[in-house]
Amino acid sequence: MTDSSKEEAFRKQVIFDSMSPRRQKQILKRGFDKWDPFQEPKDPIDIRQDKTKRTSQTLIREFLQSLDSIDYSNDYAKGAFEICLGIINENEKYQGMFDFACWYRELLIKEGYKNK
Repeated sequence: MTDSSKEEAFRKQVIFDSMSPRRQKQILKRGFDKWDPFQEPKDPIDIRQDKTKRTSQTLIREFLQSLDSIDYSNDYAKGAFEICLGIINENEKYQGMFDFACWYRELLIKEGYKNK
């Protein structure tokens, strides 16, 4: 055993000894030798971004700020955020909603019901 492995074994034992008896029992059940108290933490879940490298929070903030003086309700903001998440996560349900909304807007413009 090298000095570093002896030191690590000592530190492992100190950590184990400082734990509650219940936790020690769980570790012993799985095997003290298999237990690694020095594991590197797992990487956090990737923060999802769209094709423009913006997060959903950034996109929704930019969208709502672009409304300027237009008053909007909480339901409006929730709906916008929901479709934002759906599109970023490439959920087909929300992609269908988005495609329909774009198509319908173009139809209204084409038939003179809405200005660009």
